[in-house]
Amino acid sequence: MKQKLLVQCVMTLALLLVSHLLFAQQKTLTGRVVDQTGSPLAGATVKVKGGTVATTTDEIGAFSLDVPATAQTLEVSFIGYSTKDAPIVGTELNIQLSANADQDLEEVVVVGYGTARKKDLTGAMVTIAEKNFNKGIMTSPDQLIQGKTPGVMVINNTGQPGGSVTVRIRGNSSIRASNNPLFVLDGVPMSGNSPLPEGRGGFSSDRGNPLTYLNPGDIASMDILKDASATAIYGSRGANGVVIITTKKGTPGEPKISIGASAGLSGMREYPDVLDAGRFREALNYYTPEEIANADFGGNEDAFRAITRQAVTQNYYGDVSGGTENGKYRLSGGYLNQNGVITGSQLKKYTGNFTGNFRFLENKRLGLDFSLFVTQLDNRYAPINATVGSEGNIISQAMQWNPTLPLRDADGNLTFVSTTTRNPLTSIEAFKDLATTNTMVVNVAPYYKITDDLEYRMIYSAMRQTGSRQGMYRAGLIDPSAIENEEAFISNNGETNIQMTHTLSYNKQINEDWNVNALIGYEYLNYDFRNNISFGGAFRYIGLDYFDYLQFSTVNTRQISSYRSPTNQLQSFFARGGVNYLNRYLLTATIRRDGSTKFGENNRYAMFPSVAVAWNLAEEEFLKSSNLFSQLKVRVGYGSTGNQEFTSGASLNRIVFDNQSANQVNYGNPDLRWETSTTINAGIDFAVLNNRLYGSIDFFNKKTTDALFEQTLAQPAPAGRIWVNLDGEIENKGVEVALTGTIIKNTDWTWDLTANATFLKNSVSGLVGYYETGALRGQGFSGVLGQRMVNGQPLNVWYLAQYEGIDPQTGLSMYRGLDGSVSSANDPAENKMYANSPNPTTLLGISTNVNYKKFALAANMNGAMGHYLFNNSAATVLGLSNLSSRNIGSAFFDTSVRESTSNSSAPSTRYLEKGDYLKLANLTLSYNVGDVGRTFKNLSVSLTGQNLFIITKYTGFDPEVNTDGSNNGIPSLGIEYLPYPPSRNFLLGVNFAL
Repeated sequence: MKQKLLVQCVMTLALLLVSHLLFAQQKTLTGRVVDQTGSPLAGATVKVKGGTVATTTDEIGAFSLDVPATAQTLEVSFIGYSTKDAPIVGTELNIQLSANADQDLEEVVVVGYGTARKKDLTGAMVTIAEKNFNKGIMTSPDQLIQGKTPGVMVINNTGQPGGSVTVRIRGNSSIRASNNPLFVLDGVPMSGNSPLPEGRGGFSSDRGNPLTYLNPGDIASMDILKDASATAIYGSRGANGVVIITTKKGTPGEPKISIGASAGLSGMREYPDVLDAGRFREALNYYTPEEIANADFGGNEDAFRAITRQAVTQNYYGDVSGGTENGKYRLSGGYLNQNGVITGSQLKKYTGNFTGNFRFLENKRLGLDFSLFVTQLDNRYAPINATVGSEGNIISQAMQWNPTLPLRDADGNLTFVSTTTRNPLTSIEAFKDLATTNTMVVNVAPYYKITDDLEYRMIYSAMRQTGSRQGMYRAGLIDPSAIENEEAFISNNGETNIQMTHTLSYNKQINEDWNVNALIGYEYLNYDFRNNISFGGAFRYIGLDYFDYLQFSTVNTRQISSYRSPTNQLQSFFARGGVNYLNRYLLTATIRRDGSTKFGENNRYAMFPSVAVAWNLAEEEFLKSSNLFSQLKVRVGYGSTGNQEFTSGASLNRIVFDNQSANQVNYGNPDLRWETSTTINAGIDFAVLNNRLYGSIDFFNKKTTDALFEQTLAQPAPAGRIWVNLDGEIENKGVEVALTGTIIKNTDWTWDLTANATFLKNSVSGLVGYYETGALRGQGFSGVLGQRMVNGQPLNVWYLAQYEGIDPQTGLSMYRGLDGSVSSANDPAENKMYANSPNPTTLLGISTNVNYKKFALAANMNGAMGHYLFNNSAATVLGLSNLSSRNIGSAFFDTSVRESTSNSSAPSTRYLEKGDYLKLANLTLSYNVGDVGRTFKNLSVSLTGQNLFIITKYTGFDPEVNTDGSNNGIPSLGIEYLPYPPSRNFLLGVNFAL
């Protein structure tokens, strides 16, 4: 036994010695990977040649890698560059890669239900990598690509943290169905619904951005599919374009930790142009001198500054990744605390993400990809409702506040004026609006490579979203007579989405001349949405939140309702085939057959085909020998897609239950058919001067027919509504241009400049009659609609009274009549006429990057031109009729025109303004510090400014605005009415690895 014990001790000591020697025989390599100009290459793969130890470079091109002491060579590769073997000399290496135009064409990009080589693409698509994303406070993925590519318009509808965003790809093409593109997360189509429940009354009306649950730090790239030859594989969901979001995955190598942190301040970029106390007194003296004694309270108050603040933002992010070629993992987490510039508003965001990529069996043909996303959003909202009338919200209350009247009295109590002239600080105290939303997405994708060329893959995805909102209204603060009739509500949303997709893909390089690829698949999706809300009143404030004891409300004030969406399922069969001959002649064809429960039983299924061809002229001998073009490809495509993004159950008889009664609100239409868009696209991709200048030009023509529309049944039919397909068509056509050039390129300096422009034209034809939308709101604007869908014009054109100035005799507004007469007697409501369009005819994006040694400067600008916005805030909030009790806009104090204070506002072209703008959206200066000691690797610091300045003649808060003015579900565009104002942000950030 003693001998056995001795042997065990010796073996243990030997194992410890071997382990120590093995550990001692490892060393840590650090360095940077750059291109031939010295610019860092982020995401380059650094690997021990002949081994499995590997890592990737960070955003400044730096890497850190533990390698065996016997390792002699590193293999370094990056898409678009020649792979390089770098001898290991010392422990700090600087590796330079050379651009390879041919290898750039070998880059694999994400397309529908798979990937493809860049050289094989025939459709109009753009890939935006992480290094080109917009920087700063970003709460959702769509903000990352604003201004980055032609044909894509991104509008931040509101300055509310996590607020809604309008995204359009190649304009609007539907009257009633959604115009939003389809977002696809790692192969899984998103529903596009927000889990945030709606509020009541004066509570915030913004429903938030349905993509806010994603952490921009988890996103590796975004692929934008724009024409039907690229989107037809998504069939009925691809009519408005497709945005494919690809998240970051683990990289082989030892575990690596990356950490990022940033903090910053946000404030108003500019304040509303209203009268200060001095100018207000001048206006009183000029217009209403007899009321000075009752209107001048002797103070000097700026109410808008009182409701806003310098808001602090904190953002922390970290991830750990590693593994082997056969088992990679990545785990990340994030925390964002963004305070809004309006006092009391806030977004807290907690995110977590885990991805794993595994290969099994001895031949490694069996694989499993797995990802899990979990997010919680905690919101506190300011009471900014876009649907208010004459009572306004805190934005109008602050703008209209008499600047001579203190907001608080000498004892610090809030000043009370009346129930119609409200103190904005009182309104902030009167509303408490809290919401928590939770999102969990699980994707499981097993696959098996039957042969080297044939692969079967299944994707199973489940998405669960819940939203809980609690609100209470201190009515007694606004109206002392209602002190015992205060209210509260609790609202809950729940959505469960299930997807199952099966694909069989084939990719074969038959010989040197021919490459073929093919894909067939089946997909099933099911969406289930539910909501319930409870409401109670007759509370008296005792220091508790009313929504915590709704049962204490009086029985006669209680309301309860619940809702479940009708069945919403989609079943699809699809196929795609492609041929590449001699890397010169390309052909791609797709077809998808969709069946949806949303359509009538006679038209439940529809086919969506596409075909596209491309010619790589740069591969032809007559161009190869000239060395002029690194790339020259001509593309032509044709295809059709559908649109089913409208109310579930629209083709069925639908009943609404209400207070022990049941009423039919929708009448079924078994012949309801698919809204279909057909697109022709022709484009050219080019690169010259050894890739120092490259870009693309695309022309497209998109026609939409069988537009879906909900209309009221004509008498003597019973009351109710029915969904139909309209006659006529909607046409979108335009030209997209993108150009990137390297202006300076040497050892220390690089400077590149990218510009893109889109020229759009939209029109409607063949409609029977016209349809109205564009709800305008405020004092005297009840029931006013300012936009029409009318033949021969773009969608949502303005139909307003033509303003002709002030009558010098009466001081009243004059309007042009339909008969051509000009008079203050012409009724603006009876004399509406075409008054231009809210649709931009030109979209612009400009980006530039300057690098000098370890310094980098990136700037991004975006803009739009050719459209008109209705300044609803000025029309009904800031007019001269406010005097003498309330403030007015500076533009209305015009002594050159003697306007009467009794002149009422009207929906006219007086408030229609050009919306042209160019905005410096992002400016980032960064410095690569490098390694600090033995702990902090690849340290970099950055300073980012957002929304720094804007060039525009628009007089509202911001021309980048889109207040909801929809009517009967018909969307609007180009209205500004008392929005949450945009902010200017400054953010200091630091990133490093451990």
